Amino acid sequence: MDISFRLDPETIIGTDTLSMAGTICSRYGNRLMVAADHDLDSQYVKRLKDILEDSGIETIIFDGIQEDSGVDMADNIVELCRAAHCSAVLGFGGPKTQTIARMTAIMAPMRVSSFELLDGRKFKNKFLPFIAIPTAGIDTFLFSDFFAVVDPRDRLVRTIASPEKLCAALIVDSNLSFSLSGNAAAVFIFEGLCNTIEAYCSTRTNFFSDALLERALFFFIKMLKGGSENIDAENIAQADFLSSMGLALSSPGIGAALPLAINARSPIPKQNAAAALLPFLTEKLAAARPEKIARVASFFGNTKGASVAESANSSVDAVRRCMDSLGVKPSLKEFNVSLDRLMAAAESARCLEFVSNSPWIVSQEDLFSILKQIL
Repeated sequence: MDISFRLDPETIIGTDTLSMAGTICSRYGNRLMVAADHDLDSQYVKRLKDILEDSGIETIIFDGIQEDSGVDMADNIVELCRAAHCSAVLGFGGPKTQTIARMTAIMAPMRVSSFELLDGRKFKNKFLPFIAIPTAGIDTFLFSDFFAVVDPRDRLVRTIASPEKLCAALIVDSNLSFSLSGNAAAVFIFEGLCNTIEAYCSTRTNFFSDALLERALFFFIKMLKGGSENIDAENIAQADFLSSMGLALSSPGIGAALPLAINARSPIPKQNAAAALLPFLTEKLAAARPEKIARVASFFGNTKGASVAESANSSVDAVRRCMDSLGVKPSLKEFNVSLDRLMAAAESARCLEFVSNSPWIVSQEDLFSILKQIL
């Protein structure tokens, strides 16, 4: 297929690249709205504020975004942003924070609410520059021209178009990429692997996305095979970045949509839901795209002499072995959430447009079967 892409945003990747924040952000005015994770180490937030103010940037910080915060929180940040006459918005935190900050950048100059945006209000290319500094977890939609959010009115997943060139800059600092360890860190790795494998098998894949996603797979699987002591912040940062780029050039699927839907209706974290889905998703993809999953299996270990089908099937066992060794369960039963509570939300996720890029038709029966097994 033909490939058309633009290398936006300006991207800085490395160790201690947070130090560049003042230089980068000063290009977008001298008053900045920072949307930050509530649970982020206060020393990181203070360091960022000091860096920005040393560059002559007045900084307004909203650090009330939590894992269970709704995207309607963007309305509160927009009010602050307008009152302070901010010229740009910076997201400092995980995927939820990046989503809310991205919505703030779109909404602020338009004077619209989050509900109007969710209902399809056109943005007419009026937005504030958005700067992203991710800290933990893969942002599935970081480079995409749309992003998925949960509508707080009905707790269903919807998509919002992202204006072209909305994200002006991205700073990836491996020192910020992870503060977790052991089992908690491994769950995020499995979420990244789930998104990456699915994009690698998508009907929209191409040689460029394959190159990026294969390298991301290499990093994710290297960390999983090495055990918890081999989960390295720099490898995580590189794997998440490569996967996000590959996802934009290919497509996410039900493995990205369903965890959002589950989290919208329950206390189950998105990363835990993605990890639980991974073995079942890999099994489906082994049947639909055996040559691709056989390639995934080669990253887990020697598949020399095995047929494509044998190699593909072995990847499912490899995923389960890694989960077992790291103490991550392919189940959500510990959360004690009923199937009835999740079915409507899951069905809405199945109907999202990007899910149609899966290499098999995701039926209601598939969804029901998977949810029964993991719940």
